[in-house]
Amino acid sequence: MTELDDPVPEPRATRRGARQRKLVESLGAIVLIFESVVTFLGALAIFGLKALPPEQALGGGAVLVLALFLTAGALRWRWGIVVGSVLQVAVLVTGLFVPAMWFVGGVFAILWSYAIYTGFKLDSQKKESAS
Repeated sequence: MTELDDPVPEPRATRRGARQRKLVESLGAIVLIFESVVTFLGALAIFGLKALPPEQALGGGAVLVLALFLTAGALRWRWGIVVGSVLQVAVLVTGLFVPAMWFVGGVFAILWSYAIYTGFKLDSQKKESAS
């Protein structure tokens, strides 16, 4: 019998099950990830229009995109939602460099507000019905 014939070991039974994500986490993460993609494209527009020096346009855009992406993973904690809300303001401020970003930032701020409000509302209804 060779090593290839050995049976695959069974997974350990002691491993805990995956944590059930709340709806507010899922909806918020969807908005933040999509917003990070659009913000990346906005940073490229700021760079292409020469509204800022390349280091500031691309560097600042990269920091904002990374912050949005990382915050999407931190939404399980209350501070993650606060940071996400602060980042909505940061995306709005990019409208100072490219006026179209006022519209983009506004749309994402509305989406973020709706996702957080609806997520909390549905999570509380789910918790009440489970009790």
